[in-house]
Amino acid sequence: MLTFELLLGLLAFCVALALVARRLNLPFAVALVLGGMAIAFIPGLPQIEFEPELALALFLPPLLQLSAYRTDWPAFRTSLRPILLLAVGAVFFTAAAVALVAKWLVPDLPWGAAIALGAIVAPPDAVAAAAVLKDLRPPKRIITVLEGESLLNDASSLVLYRFAVAATLAGSFDLQQGALSFFLSALGGGIIGYVVGRIAMWIFAKLDDTLHDITVSVLAGFAAYFLAEAVHVSGVLGVVGCGLVLGRHQHHEFTARTRLEAGAVWTFIEFVLASLVFMLIGMQLRGIVERLEHYDWWQLGLLAVAVSATLIISRFLWIAPMTWVPRLLSRKLRERDPASPVGELIVVSWAGMRGVVSLAAALALPTNFPGRDIIVFLAFCAIFATLVLQGTTLGPLIRALGVAEPETSGPSNEQLAVRRQVTAAALSAVEDRLEDPEHRAAAGELVEEYQERAEQVTRLDQDVEAETERLGKQLELRLAAIEAARNKLIENRHEHDDEASRALTEELDLEEEQIRRELGER
Repeated sequence: MLTFELLLGLLAFCVALALVARRLNLPFAVALVLGGMAIAFIPGLPQIEFEPELALALFLPPLLQLSAYRTDWPAFRTSLRPILLLAVGAVFFTAAAVALVAKWLVPDLPWGAAIALGAIVAPPDAVAAAAVLKDLRPPKRIITVLEGESLLNDASSLVLYRFAVAATLAGSFDLQQGALSFFLSALGGGIIGYVVGRIAMWIFAKLDDTLHDITVSVLAGFAAYFLAEAVHVSGVLGVVGCGLVLGRHQHHEFTARTRLEAGAVWTFIEFVLASLVFMLIGMQLRGIVERLEHYDWWQLGLLAVAVSATLIISRFLWIAPMTWVPRLLSRKLRERDPASPVGELIVVSWAGMRGVVSLAAALALPTNFPGRDIIVFLAFCAIFATLVLQGTTLGPLIRALGVAEPETSGPSNEQLAVRRQVTAAALSAVEDRLEDPEHRAAAGELVEEYQERAEQVTRLDQDVEAETERLGKQLELRLAAIEAARNKLIENRHEHDDEASRALTEELDLEEEQIRRELGER
């Protein structure tokens, strides 16, 4: 019961930290880690043990599934080359660099343990990347590459981690077998995720209840993860594959009500799980410190700085050559995919925040693993250094390099193109009913409405600023009208049936939400 009460208290503290982070213009994830570190040393407060397997099974599937669900698939597919270079190539390069530095500074550390450390800290975290990038405005291609990388890199790092652990404990390592197992693990995880996603979509087609749809959507990610892990393939890629299928095909089987209500449910799940993840990361500091009391702190500090610096520098050393060298060697690649500006490359290189996967993997090491305490400590330091140093400076760096997307007062050209297409389709569907005697009268009125929408898009195309201002004023007036209607409904609530009042309130709420979304685009 005490643990449950403590978790409720942590959630309340997370809300308070969110307000503080917003006031100080601090990334929420950084505030949570610092808050967890502060809580860890409160006298008399019981320590919450971070169970690695439970952490990966509880936090990773829903958060990864949500990131994959939101992924822009066409953009992801277009950026697959840089994504794979980071998710696979950068992970192995970083792991090797960290292993070399760790072995150099700690000669007694076996090579397998050094590689395990490299694999643990190598992958930037999907949850951390989303948390830090949420309030920034980097170009869409940067977000696509960073989020795509963080969706896939856990698979490559965890496969390398498992083989390094097994090799250390067994005393040998078969490189050929390791490469084959990596390929089979990635392929098997992706296939299982796709199959589970398609099964989930088939179930959605048979269901006719929003609550059931949402429940199945939550369970699908867990099913993909546990099924993949049960057959010893990548559970991470299983979740990602499932999330991509659901996100790609959501419009075919989900009703409008399901999409709206699922959005609210998933937003709540994301807040709770992401908040607890970063809070629990910070709270592990006390246990880590207690296990290292017999070490010299100046040596630990030097080692932590060296490993964290290697982690950050190695990403720069990988990204720059992998961007420029292939284009110097291939004219076709230069023409088809020109190199990104230097400012964007610096931002991608600096955006390497580590998170829950690194800490969970470190804590999951066997108790008899050589150098376990040092590895756990260095993993925590890497998470802390990247989250606090890179997380807090990423926003200023984006602004200083002029990489941030400019704030616009109206819809983008892409949004206008989409609006033009859907408005034309809607108008055509109504015009087709003009010859139908049953719908002729109603269709005539609707044609005028959709023609006005089409003209509105045309006016936006011609003078975005003026038309945006005019539409903004109209939307503000509509909000005032909705507020007046809602106040009247509250004032006369005793004169109406409760069910009728609730139905009208829901209608007003939906209309208000639509208006606020439109205002948010502006």
